[in-house]
Amino acid sequence: MAPPSKVLVSSVVRGADQGDSHGGLYLVDLERESREQVLDWNDGRINFEGRGADRGLRGIAVVGDLVFVAASDELFAFDRSFRIVASWRNAYLKHCHEICEARGALYLTSTGFDSILRFNLKERRFDLGIQISFGGGAAGARVFNPEAAGGPAPNMSLHLNNVHADDFGLYVSGLKMPALLHVVPKAVAVFAEIPLGTHNARPFQGGVLLNDTDSDCVVMFSADRHVSIPVPRYPEEQLQRVDADASGVARQAFGRGLRPLSDRIVVGGSSPTTVSVYDLAAGKRLKSINLSMDVRNAAHGVAIWPF
Repeated sequence: MAPPSKVLVSSVVRGADQGDSHGGLYLVDLERESREQVLDWNDGRINFEGRGADRGLRGIAVVGDLVFVAASDELFAFDRSFRIVASWRNAYLKHCHEICEARGALYLTSTGFDSILRFNLKERRFDLGIQISFGGGAAGARVFNPEAAGGPAPNMSLHLNNVHADDFGLYVSGLKMPALLHVVPKAVAVFAEIPLGTHNARPFQGGVLLNDTDSDCVVMFSADRHVSIPVPRYPEEQLQRVDADASGVARQAFGRGLRPLSDRIVVGGSSPTTVSVYDLAAGKRLKSINLSMDVRNAAHGVAIWPF
């Protein structure tokens, strides 16, 4: 069976000022190497009042006919035409990065609380919170009720930025964590050691797949194999808005967003917003599709588009 040919990609404009564009959603056809912006997060037709419009769009999960997309502190549901159907907030959802779907629920990284929140898709509510701790090589997890007082205080010491769920549990990683953690009911353990500064770490083909963002590479490693493929870079003179980022956080070749298409082909994002296809077996990048040359415009979430 041929790998999926279309992906949905979110982007965030890092260091953007209020009133500037803050990214959006793009449909990218990997075969035709074409793209279409299907949502501008500063679209005047959207009512942004109270919606943190200055924080961009993050993780994506397509479930049935709905497209769930996380902003910093709100979960949105769009229809296939990218009209907002509903949205939900929670007191413990802050600086959300990635989300994933498994067993009738969405799992969201609440980076601002070093926590994972579970959103029950049938009941349409946040019904579980898990605060993660890690230090001295020891991992821990505290369960809390996200609908009640008494949950964790704001904390971003781990900078949790990814969660992957499958039949074996949750796999959690963060920018400041040298490990991919495996979380199951009543237990948490180190699944694998990973570099600091990573995004999108997850089990894959008997090993681990991740964006080694600090090294500007897509990496897959196992006990007997190590593959590292550089993300694309552009000549400095081609980059746009280089001097427009007062925060100093924007840079090119910032790898974030990663999705397997098969057991050897993966698609990943980087900045300025570019979608690339990587062949892990051959150890090379097959193609790249650029969406913006604004160096502040950085890819974030990547999801397979099934329609």
